[in-house]
Amino acid sequence: MLSLARKEQDPALLLWAHATVGAASTHRGELTSARAHLEQGINLYDPQKHRTSLGVACLFYLASTLSTLGYPDQAWQKIREAIALAEGQSDSHSLVYALVRTALFHLSFREGYNAQQRAEAAIVLATEQEFAHWLAIGTIARGAALAEQGHLEEGIAQMRQGLAAYQATGAEASRPWFLALLAAGYGRAGRIAEGLNTLAEALDVMHRTEDRHCAVALYQLKGELTLKRSRVRGPGSTVTSPQHPIPSTQAEAESYFLKAIAIARRQEAKSLELGATTSLARLWQSQGKKEEARQMLAEIYGWFTEGFATKGLQEAKALLEEL
Repeated sequence: MLSLARKEQDPALLLWAHATVGAASTHRGELTSARAHLEQGINLYDPQKHRTSLGVACLFYLASTLSTLGYPDQAWQKIREAIALAEGQSDSHSLVYALVRTALFHLSFREGYNAQQRAEAAIVLATEQEFAHWLAIGTIARGAALAEQGHLEEGIAQMRQGLAAYQATGAEASRPWFLALLAAGYGRAGRIAEGLNTLAEALDVMHRTEDRHCAVALYQLKGELTLKRSRVRGPGSTVTSPQHPIPSTQAEAESYFLKAIAIARRQEAKSLELGATTSLARLWQSQGKKEEARQMLAEIYGWFTEGFATKGLQEAKALLEEL
C-alpha cells in the first residue's frame, strides 16, 4: 500500500498507507517505526476531506505507541484530541471506537473506575447501533474494570462473555491482550491454574498472529502467577509463605521477568520495561539482593521525564525508597 501510495503521491492514499503500516507495526511491537508512520498519517489527515474514523484511529494508535515508549502524558494528549474529534462528528462508529479505546487505556494505567464508565458508555452505544465487535470489546473492558476494583467473579464472568462474543466475530487483533486481562483477573481471584492456562492460550495466539504488542506484559504476568502458584495448596505441592516461595519457583519466575525485560528493551518499550523491572526488583528484594535490585530499577526509573502520577511510576518510586 505504501509503495503504491508513494508512486501516486496522493495524500489520501498516503494517509491510509501510513495509518495501516503504523497500526500493524504497533501490534508487531515495532514501536519506533509505528510512531513515525502514525505521525506522518496524522500530519496528512484533514477532517474536512477524510473519514473521521481514520483520524481517530491514527490518534489512538499513536497514543498507544507513545504510552508504551514511555511518554504517558503525551499519550493522554492524543487521546483527548481523538475524543474531541469523535465527539465533534455525527459518526457513531468513531465515537464507540473512542469510548472503547479510552476504556482500555484507563485499564492499562489500572484506573478501574474510569475504565468502567467509558466501557459502559461504549456498551450502550454499541447495543443501540448493533456494533457486535465493539460490544464484545466493551464487555471485556467492563469486566476487567470490575476485576480491577475487586469485583472479581463478576468481572471474570463478563470478560469470558466478551471474549466468547469477540471470538464469534472472527476477530484476532488484540486477543492476546484481552486474554491477559482475563488471566490477571484469575490471578487476583486465586484461580492460578486457570490464569496460567489462559496465558498459555494468549502466548499461542501471539506467536501465531505475531501480535507482540503485549508480549512483555504476558511474560511479566506469567512470572507473577508462577510465584503465586507456589502459595496455593494442591496435590503434591509445597505450601510456603507469601514472602518465601520455593527456590525453584523463584528461579522460574525470574526467568520470565528477565525475558519480559529483554523483549521490552528490543521494542524500546520503556513503560513495559519499568513494570517488568519492578516485578524483578521485588523478587530480588525478597532474596536479599537489594543493591542489584536498586541499581536496575533506578536505571529505568531515571529514564522517565513524565507520567509521574501514574501507578507504575509511583510503585517503582516507592520500591526504590524501600531499597
